[in-house]
Amino acid sequence: MIIAFPRFRLPAALLLTVALAVSGAVCAQTPAADTVLISNSVAKVTRAEYDAELKKLPADLRGGFANNPRRVNDLLMRMLVQKSLAVQAKAAKLDATPDAALRIDLEVDRVLSQIMAENVEAQAAAEFDANPAKFEARARELFMIDRAKFATPEMANATHILFDTKKRSSDEAKKLAQETRAKIAAGGDMGKLAKEISDDPSAGSNEGALGWFAQKDMDPAFGAAAFALKNPGDLSEPVLSQFGWHVIRLEGKRPAVTPTFEQARETILLEIRKNYIDEKREAAVTAIRRDPQTQVNRDAVEALKLRIDPEQMRRALGATSGAPAPATAPK
Repeated sequence: MIIAFPRFRLPAALLLTVALAVSGAVCAQTPAADTVLISNSVAKVTRAEYDAELKKLPADLRGGFANNPRRVNDLLMRMLVQKSLAVQAKAAKLDATPDAALRIDLEVDRVLSQIMAENVEAQAAAEFDANPAKFEARARELFMIDRAKFATPEMANATHILFDTKKRSSDEAKKLAQETRAKIAAGGDMGKLAKEISDDPSAGSNEGALGWFAQKDMDPAFGAAAFALKNPGDLSEPVLSQFGWHVIRLEGKRPAVTPTFEQARETILLEIRKNYIDEKREAAVTAIRRDPQTQVNRDAVEALKLRIDPEQMRRALGATSGAPAPATAPK
């Protein structure tokens, strides 16, 4: 049976205490590994345990996790609830049952396999970092082979107003776009108009500003129209995209840039490093999969697989629908 637990909220005073203990105010020291972050009558959560729990997250998400105090508080309360339930389970000797012992062993295997994978990745990273000359030569080779890959394409910055053709006919949307373009050309505030009438959901907060983008990142018709504009302030004629009719104003352009090797070096090395670590991890897993001593009890494995007799399925479906199964033709 799976028990679902509600989300817990810490009292306001405890929220503040936990936030200060975990996130720390400016200039506060990082809590020691054995510092207790939260506790109750039967369990406690330490800084080391909190850090270990964070390792379950992808590496690129760990750094920013503490930026949200409520997220930290919720995690700590979930950990305390989990540890408290574990204490209760041990007190009731629920961990002594054969089923529980098996599940605990499987969980230990899962954690150890993850630790081993992390160890393989750490060793690969250390090997890479110990041979900078070798990999820099490879980076230079990749740069010379496909220099265009590392180029930054031409970029545009634009503001737009959208009239959605799902809310009205295409002709009506186009007419609204034409009228709006005339207002802007006559000196109307495009940002204010975008906030008031654009069907782009984000216009309420960004006033239609799209920021910098490459042509390939946009709808083909929209991108072509935006990049056809030459000077900041230029307005497009109404443009039909897959989203509806747009009025586009160019805010600025940046030319395409092909970097030197020195400028691209760090990016290329990071990519090579990632690929090297991935290859080492995959090689370790592949070696296990291809172990010549692997044995499969095929009879036992086949017994795990359900086999459905088409004739029985046909009869069952016939019985369920209430329709009689067709009679077998006499021989």
